[in-house]
Amino acid sequence: MDRKSRGVLVTLLLLTPVTAFYLMQLIMGTKFVDVKFMAVLTNGLWLAGLYWLLCALTGYPVLSSLVVHLLSALWGIANYFVNTFRGTPILPWDFAALQTAAAVSGSYKLTLNRTMYLWLAVLLLAVILLRKKLLWGKFRPTGKTVMPRLAGVVAGLSLMFIFCQPAVLERVGVGAYTWQQMVGYCTDGALCAFFDNTKYMEVEQPTNATIDNVKYVLSQVEDADGEGLTFHVEGEEESAQQETPKYNVVAIMNESWADFESFGNLSLSESVTDYIHSLDNAIYGHAYASVFGAGTSSSEFEFLTGHSMAFLPSGCAPYQQYITEETPSLASLLGDLGYRTLAFHPGEAGSWNRNKAYPLLGFDEMKFRADMNVPQLEEHAYLSDYSDFQQIIWEFENKEPGERLFLFNVTYQNHGGYEEPDYPTEVTLTDCPGQYPRAEQYLTLANKTDEYFKVLVDYFSTYEEPTIIVMFGDHPPSVEQEFLDKAYGVAQSDMTMEQYMAKFQVPYVIWSNTPLDTENAGEYTSLNFLGQHLLDYAGVDRDLYGKFLSKVEQQLPVFTSVGYIDPQGKAYSHYESNQYDQLKEDYQLLQYDRLFGISEVT
Repeated sequence: MDRKSRGVLVTLLLLTPVTAFYLMQLIMGTKFVDVKFMAVLTNGLWLAGLYWLLCALTGYPVLSSLVVHLLSALWGIANYFVNTFRGTPILPWDFAALQTAAAVSGSYKLTLNRTMYLWLAVLLLAVILLRKKLLWGKFRPTGKTVMPRLAGVVAGLSLMFIFCQPAVLERVGVGAYTWQQMVGYCTDGALCAFFDNTKYMEVEQPTNATIDNVKYVLSQVEDADGEGLTFHVEGEEESAQQETPKYNVVAIMNESWADFESFGNLSLSESVTDYIHSLDNAIYGHAYASVFGAGTSSSEFEFLTGHSMAFLPSGCAPYQQYITEETPSLASLLGDLGYRTLAFHPGEAGSWNRNKAYPLLGFDEMKFRADMNVPQLEEHAYLSDYSDFQQIIWEFENKEPGERLFLFNVTYQNHGGYEEPDYPTEVTLTDCPGQYPRAEQYLTLANKTDEYFKVLVDYFSTYEEPTIIVMFGDHPPSVEQEFLDKAYGVAQSDMTMEQYMAKFQVPYVIWSNTPLDTENAGEYTSLNFLGQHLLDYAGVDRDLYGKFLSKVEQQLPVFTSVGYIDPQGKAYSHYESNQYDQLKEDYQLLQYDRLFGISEVT
């Protein structure tokens, strides 16, 4: 190799990792000045490892350089789109939900932006200019190149291994921002922030996790009836003793159901909640979710278990990661009281691992789209709420008289991907019609939910057995950011903590075909408490853990992964220390025990 070729090779080996890194960041929308110097170094060294490894294996440094740039660009594009659709970039545990992602991916329209077109054009231009040099290089297998190639493999693998270790990244000050993941991906690099998140794949055991501490916390909860203990200590766990309540219980978690009208900043051609607001004998309020735009199973998890995503890794998937053995929930509690427990979701059985998680949560039966007994009508590529609610009616028409049924339903109609070209828009913004097509398609769908809920209420209004229904949203939808800024009345970058938490609001309605006590109903709660509210209105005694949740809610009426709100409406971040620290520690301890048990801790 002559001096000129050697110079070209050294330049490629040194510059490729840096240029590939900046391509990845810029294509994601990162500003050049926002990237930390140590992020350039650590992400660049990992990419250097990948590049040197490819060079050693293929013997073609130019071709390998282009491959590394292409892979970096694709990683940047993927993170951009995932963040756009659900509010967080790609996280390590997402790979456990690939089946779910594949099931819904067809409803999303992927449109490259100008920045992506620009950098992909630059990459294509480089391929054209270097097309005669793609197979240039002196690394091809010969007796003289065996050792350099072996050294390249060792160096490449070593760099890739070292700079994917969270401990190394923490030492150099590079990593994930669990509260705002995309910020970390932009400032600290989309590779190293991803790798740093791997340390959250296992839930850290609380420092106070002992059996004695669990017993002490529970002893502070009034338990006049001597009902079941929640901790996992063999021989000490009891079950609640209560006669079967009179109510059938229906819980509907409605996909992406939100109430943008409540902020008072929109003028719509028609209200999308007018029927539900017209209901007598109903409680209408708002609950705070822990996720935005996606993460449906996280909201299911909070509602059914009473647990909070605040004590779990940001963006994790509880059904895949933590529901691996029998776990107490509303279903298991009601099942112990003699209820038949049925979970119904009109999607794929393996979506979010529901077909494995539901039995472990105490459901006797589960149904998915393939198991439905009614005609299946669709709205924008997903099963309509009309057909969904008809299936609920079918279940009650065909159950045994006098049998108590707890039916938990997750709908599908309003799922993201509001870009169906032929779907008729019926609800518009009167001051700027057509300006936000995704939002208007969503609002049209939400309006149909309101209409179809009337069908359900009309049926149960004449149903002979006492039945109580709650319907709530799992998270707000991911639509145009400009629409969201308009709806909330403030740009996200200018939000206070209270305003940022309000971004995660979802509506809920509780209705019964018998009189409800609506006088003391609170307007705000969070999804981890809402399930306990349902038990109260259904006349079902809470277990001891539920009574502890009541104690938490009295002091912190809203508690999510985003933050928490006190009775005066002041919002707090989980990163600050205050008078609620002990209460939060107690909550984390009992939740950890309910999920994982601490019977082996001494």
